[in-house]
Amino acid sequence: MTPPDAMSPGAAASTVRTLHPGTADPVATGLLASLAAAAPGASTVAVAVHRAGERLVAVGGRTAHNATGRPAEPGTRFALGSVTKTYTALLLAELAARGEVGYDDPIDRFLPPGAAPYRRVGGAPITLLHLATHTSGLPRLPPGLLRSALPRWFSNPYAAYGPGELLAALARTRPSAAPGTRVRYSNFGVGLLGMLLARAAGEPYGGYEQALTARVLTPLGLRGTGARAGAAGDATGYWHGRARPPWRIPGLAGAGALHAGPEELLRYLEALLDPVRAAGGAGPLATALAEVARPRLVVRPGEDRIALVWNARRRPGHLLLFHSGGTRGCTAFVGFSPQRRVALAAVANRAPALDGAFIQRAYLLLRELAGGTTRFGAPSPIG
Repeated sequence: MTPPDAMSPGAAASTVRTLHPGTADPVATGLLASLAAAAPGASTVAVAVHRAGERLVAVGGRTAHNATGRPAEPGTRFALGSVTKTYTALLLAELAARGEVGYDDPIDRFLPPGAAPYRRVGGAPITLLHLATHTSGLPRLPPGLLRSALPRWFSNPYAAYGPGELLAALARTRPSAAPGTRVRYSNFGVGLLGMLLARAAGEPYGGYEQALTARVLTPLGLRGTGARAGAAGDATGYWHGRARPPWRIPGLAGAGALHAGPEELLRYLEALLDPVRAAGGAGPLATALAEVARPRLVVRPGEDRIALVWNARRRPGHLLLFHSGGTRGCTAFVGFSPQRRVALAAVANRAPALDGAFIQRAYLLLRELAGGTTRFGAPSPIG
């Protein structure tokens, strides 16, 4: 059921930032209308685009359907869900660029005694790279998590699942395939990666946000991005027309705990388009920003690849890198093309639909912008 005050496909942007602020922008209105049509029930939808030096951030609607809702802004935060995984990949690349970890380091190096998963005699260990490319053989979720989540299934299913529970589950896990032999999407794997990277960065196992903030978010100026749920002004999430509390994910923070606004999402993507400028010069962070976009393995010959967490798809003359995310109340999509200097982020405060309409619409918009088939603004550079 769609609430009566849901954002309509033709809703005007409440906040538009373009090259020409203060003027009506048909491109912004058109992008918002297209995405809002694919997110019925959302009270706010936002899109942020960069193309060849031009940028646009447009936000429509209000942060909630009820009287507490306020006009959404470029800084209004949405739950990112699995888009968080791309930040975890960047943390991995930053630590690797400094020589503090190696991509081929076995996870046993960062685990307490007795916490390593089952390994066949003579078999290869799971490495950090396996976790970042979904080739670890670990299941989608840790064993036992769903059972512990059931009492809070409609509120905060992961809130009581911390690093201790994750380590205990890992010790009794038997991978379904030898590491490096099969791609199998795993929240367990990337959540574990975030926890191990926190430890490698000198934080406790539960210190993912602290490590990410120090190594990635603060250096890139992303001060509004973080794992704290329910901050004032955040978009309220909706599932089947009902408001849902933001998820707290202490044990799998690296797989889905972050929140960010569309303007900071765009700045994050722009850092991936121009690593040296974003990092303030050549150095470990600039190296890391470039490394995450490098494809590591082929999923389907001639088409799909996996970089560090990012999905990569070959298009005529360029590469598209993208990832999506969803929680019980928000849907997010991010993508970019380094060769075409294009990036797009799209968010809505409603849970993902079974048909994936919002994510598919956002991907098609990114593809069209990168392919030059969608007009975007006037051809003048940002000063």
